Amino acid sequence: MARRMVMEFGFSDLLGPLRYADNQEEVFLGHSVAKTKNVSEETADMIDKEVRRIIEQAETKAKSILKKHKADLVSIAESLLEYETLSGVEINALLRGEGVVRPDSDEPPEDTAGRKSSVPSGGSKHKDDAKDKKGPGMGAEPQPES
Repeated sequence: MARRMVMEFGFSDLLGPLRYADNQEEVFLGHSVAKTKNVSEETADMIDKEVRRIIEQAETKAKSILKKHKADLVSIAESLLEYETLSGVEINALLRGEGVVRPDSDEPPEDTAGRKSSVPSGGSKHKDDAKDKKGPGMGAEPQPES
């Protein structure tokens, strides 16, 4: 992406708003081998330096953002270890410094109501029904998908 920024889109103060890439696109695996060189060695060197500068600048910024928000990342990671999934509402609550509060029901969180999960549900939807039944499965009945 950084190379395209420099060579195709002109996002370089050093090289200016010029396009250094060809318009031809190969559709087979030998794409990079089949390209013809259209810049001098000196220009290619400048392009490489600009690409490196952009990548290093982006890495520095990413590390800074991660360090700045480390407490939020740890909070979300710990909650994911406990609950496996978090809704957008729950993540926003964690970012506000609140905890994840989940009722003891089988109802999905507010923002996921009506969506299907990739994890199949099982058992009785009514806890009292499950308590009354004994034996294998303890009253768990398969739930048809709607």
